[in-house]
Amino acid sequence: MRSTLAACCNWVVGSRMTHDAAFDGLATDSRTAPGGSLFVALRGENFDAHAFLDEVALRNVAAIVVEERTAASHLAALSVPLLMVPDTRVALGQIAQGWRQRFTLPVIGVTGSNGKTTVKEMIASILVAGFGLAHSVATRGNFNNEIGVPLTLLRLDDDARAAVIELGMNHPGEIALLSAMARPTVGLVNNAQREHQEFMVSVEAVARENGAVISSLPDDGVAVFPAGDPYTGLWRGLAAARGQRRVVTFGLTADADVRCTYVANAFGSDLSVQAGELAFELTLAAAGVHNVRNALAAIACTLAIGMVPEAIVRGLESFAPAAGRLQRKLAANGARVIDDTYNANPDSVRAAIDVLASAPGPRVLVLGDMGEVGDDGRAFHEEIGAYARAHGIEHLLTLGQLAADATRAFGAGAVHFSDIGQLERAVDLLATPLATLLI
Repeated sequence: MRSTLAACCNWVVGSRMTHDAAFDGLATDSRTAPGGSLFVALRGENFDAHAFLDEVALRNVAAIVVEERTAASHLAALSVPLLMVPDTRVALGQIAQGWRQRFTLPVIGVTGSNGKTTVKEMIASILVAGFGLAHSVATRGNFNNEIGVPLTLLRLDDDARAAVIELGMNHPGEIALLSAMARPTVGLVNNAQREHQEFMVSVEAVARENGAVISSLPDDGVAVFPAGDPYTGLWRGLAAARGQRRVVTFGLTADADVRCTYVANAFGSDLSVQAGELAFELTLAAAGVHNVRNALAAIACTLAIGMVPEAIVRGLESFAPAAGRLQRKLAANGARVIDDTYNANPDSVRAAIDVLASAPGPRVLVLGDMGEVGDDGRAFHEEIGAYARAHGIEHLLTLGQLAADATRAFGAGAVHFSDIGQLERAVDLLATPLATLLI
C-alpha cells in the first residue's frame, strides 16, 4: 500500500491530521514497523500500542495513526506526522475500505460455519494456478476478523487480478461490517451449522449472519451457497432482494448447479465434476465428504469469476490441508494419526468422525472440550459420544469437564481423564501399528 496521510484523513470519519506525509506500507506491530510505513496504534484487552509511540517514532515511520484521547503532551513530543482518530481499530477498517475502492477486480468473500479456511485455501490455490502468485491476494491463515480483513485488503496492488477474503464472525453484525470493507463481487456461504452458540441464538441466526455477505453484493454480484440446505431459500431470498444478482448452488444432488460424483481413496477423493456444459475430473488430497463439498464450493466461486477448468484442476490437485485440519500423519511405529486440533464445533467433529470411521481400525477418538457451545454444551458433547459409538469407533479418550458427557454417552471403551499426562500415556498404549487416531 502506497498512499498519503491526506487520503487516509478523507477515508476515516472524524479524523484530523497534523500535516500530510506519503507512506509505503501499513504496520500494526510496534516491534517490526518498517521505516517509511504508516503505523496504526491499536488497543486491545491486553495491549495498547500507544505505550510504544516513542519507540515507533525512532523506527523512522512516515506517520502514526493515534486515538484522540492520547495525552496531548505525549503527542506533542512526537516528531512525526499524526492522524488523530476516535478509534484506531475502526480507522484501520475505514482505511482498508477506502483502499479497496481503488481497485476493480473480482473479490470472493468466504463465510460459513465450517470449512471457511479450507475453501479459502482451495480458492487461493486455484487463483495462483490461473493468475500466478504475484497476481493473487488471499487471507493469510485464518486472519478473518476486523484486523485481519483490513490487513489483507491493504495488500491489494495494481498487479492483483483477483482476491479471496475470508470473513469470520462470532457475534451478530460482524459479517456485514467485514463485507462493507471487502466489497466482494462473489459471496460464498459455505454452510450454516452450530457455531458460536454462546453468542448466536440459533443455527438460523448463523445462516442470516453469514448471509450478510450476499446482501453486500453489488447488483451484478454472484451469490454462491449449497443446494438442498435448510437455509437455501433464505440465501436465495437475500440474493433476489435487489439487482440482477446471479445465484450458483453447489452440492452432491442433481439440482445443484455445480455438482459431482466421487470415489474415496486412501488420501482423499477422485471427483467427476459437472457444471452446466462443463465436465472435468480431478483428484483431491483431502479426506472426507465435507472436503468434497468444500472443493465444489471453491469450484463454484472460481467458475463465477471466469476461471477455466484447467486452472481449477491444477489448483485443487496442488491443494493440501493446513496443519490441524484433518492432516494425516504417520507415527514412528506406523500408527496413522489424523490431526484435527485446530478448532471444533459439533458439526465439524461429526465430519471428522466420519473420516475416522472410514479408516482402518482399531480407531481411537481423542476429544477435549468444544468451546463457545453455550447452554447446549452438555447435550452437544453427549451427541458426539453417541455419534462416535454409532459409527463404530472402538475407543474414546476424553479430557475436560464437558467432554466427560461424551464419555458417558459412548459407554464401554471410553475413558475420561482429568490429567493430560495420563491421557498421553493412554494414547501411547492405544497407538499400535495398525491403529488410526483422530486427535
